[in-house]
Amino acid sequence: MKRILITGAAGFIGRHTLPLFIDDDIHAISRQSQIQSDTVQWHQMDLLDRASVEQLMATVKPTHLLHFAWDVRPRLYWTSLQNYQWVSATLNLLHNFYENGGQRMVIAGTCAEYDWQYGYCVEDSTPLSMSTTYSACKSSLYRMAMTYAQETKMSLAWGRIFFPYGVYEHPSRLIPYVIQSMLKRELAQTSHGEQYRDFLYVADVASAFVALMNSDVQGAVNIGSGVPVKLKDIIYTIADILDARHLLEIGARQAANEPPMVVANVQRLSQDVAWTPRYSLSEGLAETIQWWQSQQS
Repeated sequence: MKRILITGAAGFIGRHTLPLFIDDDIHAISRQSQIQSDTVQWHQMDLLDRASVEQLMATVKPTHLLHFAWDVRPRLYWTSLQNYQWVSATLNLLHNFYENGGQRMVIAGTCAEYDWQYGYCVEDSTPLSMSTTYSACKSSLYRMAMTYAQETKMSLAWGRIFFPYGVYEHPSRLIPYVIQSMLKRELAQTSHGEQYRDFLYVADVASAFVALMNSDVQGAVNIGSGVPVKLKDIIYTIADILDARHLLEIGARQAANEPPMVVANVQRLSQDVAWTPRYSLSEGLAETIQWWQSQQS
């Protein structure tokens, strides 16, 4: 039986992984107050506290570690100095995991590690970026973590997340903003929406990470759909489900200086990890809309 420790387990993606580990001893970390569960043992702690991490690892002695925790405050995380703290905290977590007999660790990376001018992102081929604090810290951590794993002979995989969406997503992000505006019968104002992005429903993102953890694949693996979709097509789909195209104002907002396309090559995910998505884009959006409807009611 694996003893699995999950950080960021109450977060957007982490919470969806918990029901997917079957017949394993699951431990979860959250900064929030203790969460009651019959299947998960929760630990309330701050991962930036090195002494607490050392004590927890010595007590739990996990065989597997799934690491999601990071500073992900919308907009702020791109330049936040907490990124540097999370590099240090993750290396401390990695070291204490290994020192207490850890066997396999999977870390959540990001598509922001790639240089987006290339558009189509391939692991270990597309150049990495140092253009923002967030991308510089994540890409540097990737190199350090992989070197540590090589030196210690520990199994380590790094899942680069593209554009997740779904239930529990922060309300300020594009898809929740459009859904909430339409549910309130307010205008949804967006940019031109011509940008191509790679979206994956959050339950599928979680499922991909669990499959990656249960595999023996090491190194970077893109976590995405591999399908480029225009932002405006997603917006139109939401509007059609809610019969609210009249509430759309596409092009009302100035588009940021964004690349025209960011999409994942998912060959490693589909072939090496043997994982494919369960949800189509329309199915994922329908579930997301239903969830926001339940939140408003």
